[in-house]
Amino acid sequence: MKLARNARANGRTGRWATVDGDADRKRAAARSFDDRADAYLSSAVHREGGDLETIAAWCAGARRALDVATGAGHTAGAIAGAGVPRVVATDASPRMVATSEREFAGVEGVVADAERLPFADGSFDAVACRIAAHHFPDPAGFVAEVARVLRPGGTFAFEDNVAPADDELAAFLNRVEGLRDPTHVESHPTSRWIEWLTGAGFSVGETSHLKKPLVFDPWVDAQVAEPARRDRVERLLADVPAAARELFEIEVEDGVVQSFSNLKMLLRAVRVE
Repeated sequence: MKLARNARANGRTGRWATVDGDADRKRAAARSFDDRADAYLSSAVHREGGDLETIAAWCAGARRALDVATGAGHTAGAIAGAGVPRVVATDASPRMVATSEREFAGVEGVVADAERLPFADGSFDAVACRIAAHHFPDPAGFVAEVARVLRPGGTFAFEDNVAPADDELAAFLNRVEGLRDPTHVESHPTSRWIEWLTGAGFSVGETSHLKKPLVFDPWVDAQVAEPARRDRVERLLADVPAAARELFEIEVEDGVVQSFSNLKMLLRAVRVE
């Protein structure tokens, strides 16, 4: 691929070119996502929703768009469906990349680390990343890479799970998510993302928040095979202070968790000229 070859000529090696302390974790996460490609493809959270439509609309009009940490390729496919003629989808998982190319017309796949993108400076008119950055060990480095590969005036369409501003509630959320999914690193508050973005040269525009209700059983069973760990996740959600129960809309019947809602932030930023 021409864009990737140009990046290598500039001295960037792309895949796994990270701090040594993060490299093993990233390899393990990629193997885990390889095993879950089919589940991600069929996941209702990832394959549908007004948030997906919004991100695709924000990228429409671009000639070249990049979807970082594409998963099974839903966002890249939606961007291609919005009329963008060239859409590149990256993921650390080779099987996720293969799935995105197979399932979505007009999508080119590249195996790549989100924090070390193998593309030349200013290669893209739009960059997207949807519900993935909580897996990144160095989110500020990821934002810097997006700024580098995005042309001045280009759009960054971003969505992720976010933590509340309250430190205790944020710690509770990340404890639950980390116990359920070992590839989870951290959900950050919106204010932190805005700080990273403005520091990397972005002007932050539209920002909105939503709660996405999740049925407990399929949510936890998608990641947890061990009964003991599943029970620990359920106990954490069932026995919480009133503030957490209200914020995360945790529904419990006869001591059994039925559902809860996680917090998401949807943001559009422009790389300053």
